[in-house]
Amino acid sequence: MTPLLLITPPFTQLNTPYPATAYLKGFLNTKNIASFQMDLGIEVILELFTKKELSHLFNIALENNRITSENAERIFTLRATYLQTIDEVIAFLQGQNQTLARQICTHNFLPQAARFAQLDDMEWAFGAMGIQDKAKHLATLYLEDLSDFIVECVDENFGFSRYAERLGRSANSFEELHNYLQKEWSYIDEITLKILAEKIEQTSPKLICFSVPFPGNLYSAFRCAQFIKNKYPEIKTAMGGGFPNTELRSITDTRVFYYFDFITLDDGELPIELLTSNVLNPTSNNPNYNLYKRTFLLEEEQVIYNDFSLRKDYAQSDVGTPDYSDLLLDKYISVIEIANPMHSLWSDGRWNKLTMAHGCYWGKCTFCDVSLDYIGRYEPSTAKLLVDRMEELIAQTGETGFHFVDEAAPPALMRAVAIEIIRRKLTLTWWTNIRFEKSFTKDLCILLKASGCIAVSGGLEVASNRLLKLIQKGVTIEQVAQVTANFTDAGMMVHAYLMYAYPTQTVQETVDSLEMVRQLFELGIVQSGFWHQFALTAHSPVGLDPESYGVIPDYKNITFANNDIQFKDKTGIKHDKFSFGLKKSLFNFMHGLCFDFNLQEWFDFKIPATTISPNFILNSIEKAPPLNIKASTKIIWLGNAPLLAEITKIKKGKSQLLLQLIFHNKVDNIEIIIKKTKGEWLINMLDKLSIGEGKVLTYGELKNNYETEFPDDNFELFWYGKSIIALREFGLLVL
Repeated sequence: MTPLLLITPPFTQLNTPYPATAYLKGFLNTKNIASFQMDLGIEVILELFTKKELSHLFNIALENNRITSENAERIFTLRATYLQTIDEVIAFLQGQNQTLARQICTHNFLPQAARFAQLDDMEWAFGAMGIQDKAKHLATLYLEDLSDFIVECVDENFGFSRYAERLGRSANSFEELHNYLQKEWSYIDEITLKILAEKIEQTSPKLICFSVPFPGNLYSAFRCAQFIKNKYPEIKTAMGGGFPNTELRSITDTRVFYYFDFITLDDGELPIELLTSNVLNPTSNNPNYNLYKRTFLLEEEQVIYNDFSLRKDYAQSDVGTPDYSDLLLDKYISVIEIANPMHSLWSDGRWNKLTMAHGCYWGKCTFCDVSLDYIGRYEPSTAKLLVDRMEELIAQTGETGFHFVDEAAPPALMRAVAIEIIRRKLTLTWWTNIRFEKSFTKDLCILLKASGCIAVSGGLEVASNRLLKLIQKGVTIEQVAQVTANFTDAGMMVHAYLMYAYPTQTVQETVDSLEMVRQLFELGIVQSGFWHQFALTAHSPVGLDPESYGVIPDYKNITFANNDIQFKDKTGIKHDKFSFGLKKSLFNFMHGLCFDFNLQEWFDFKIPATTISPNFILNSIEKAPPLNIKASTKIIWLGNAPLLAEITKIKKGKSQLLLQLIFHNKVDNIEIIIKKTKGEWLINMLDKLSIGEGKVLTYGELKNNYETEFPDDNFELFWYGKSIIALREFGLLVL
């Protein structure tokens, strides 16, 4: 028997587990509380996409007489080919039988329906991506065709990364979701609940906790809780995660608690510890009896918010290392939806998820839910602790890839983590989310790349300096251009989150923003992006003070979910009409196409000409600010020891001893000829500047050492001389 079962309901990701239950299980381990976790979504997908289940699905579609479109008819007609190939394709996407890639890449192995129509637009990428990635992309289109068939002919709510998402979006009232739950089980429900029942019989839990990160997980969580209440009434159920943390803070509908006994908010460690204590020992002898942390429950037919426990939340150093045991790590499916190497990171490959810091170190963006704990309370971990956890996870999962899922990873901590990774001589791969701030200098980007960082994603939001100031993003377009160039030059990929329809945004600013984005992609310093329309959320500065931002909110009576708020912008501009053109242009930019198009060609209505200079981004990169070196600035040498040769130079009858230093890196070499005494000093200092067990030296310490060794010399002249300038391009970093 396992007292606690942790579940991520369908659906989140195909390629890697959503990390919430792994975080909680890791914490529970530190308290010796036994638990079992499952990603119910991936288990449903693996059951659904099999020869046996697909055969059943095709029969249901025929019986329901719902095969009406030309695309569905084609898929149904080719059902024998789908049944013949499905098991092999899934195995390939799980990393097995990689030789199948050559079959998949032939034009007549996989059945092709509507999704394959986009292939001609993407053929350019396959040579760069390689045969394995090409096969993954084709197999993804194949699965998406089957998904379209399921949606049209069997279950309209299906989606690979969401299920019945409409029921969870802005559901101010529980009425629609409650009524939907009274209907018969859907096809997906039947598979889901069958797997759930098997797991309950296997583990015999007393408490089942559902982590619900997104609206697309909400319906399945409620359907599962309903099933548990009906079949296993003795088991208590709880819900936490991103959705309740943002949406259910004002809940009053008692019917919700006919499904869930408890709903917890914010960090889950202490709330789940207290829940477990109360469920397993529900007596007054228990020191935690009826003491909960940020927990809604039903008492005497009223929704009560119980935050009676005086215990403080756990520090990041005390929450333990995420534990991915129990999850089917070798069964996840890597897919490539868009033939863009940066864009594929979210869906391709197994990533261990970690967080560098709790909350956001910036915490000022006016569109963001900065008033909520998960963003507003900033608490960083230490580099040593983070890399300790990385090593633990490598040992546990066998995977050396890490995705730090921070709101915005702090640059100073990223630097410290990179140094610690290099110090331990670890070979791993990682990426994270950042702010495009000026701290990301050329040298810091080189250091991050040397530690294994391959990509960053960050919010450019609206590419307008006026609006960036209103958003309080703390960056300018010029800084974004310089920082993205630094990352790209260092060999890392860059993804930009883009926003339109921010309050008071004009049509001219939307057009100019698109031009900025076009230039960023044309110069190759941003490789991937995504446009989303501004949403007014209840817990953001704009939502808390809409009048100051020119927004007229349309408030509803809240009894269930409260986050997205309908509103009117006082400008009266209908921003929706820009959606298609912005997304279509970005799709082409991501594939290196159509940079010469006039912006008007992306829209079927008249837009003004851009006011942005065609070289604005290029000029911004070229006028990057000079490097400011302080005494406390860290100096690091990433290179190797040089090959040495003594040279005697005779000038005007006087001989001078010189050292020839030849430095090799992975792709090139340089030669430096320097006075022997200074060359010997330089070699000695480069050894000390290499990342080892000792502390990282500063510019001030380096200067003092030089001036002690050569009291008659000027260090600045030496530092800015050609020898150091050459080394600065070869691994001598100023941080």
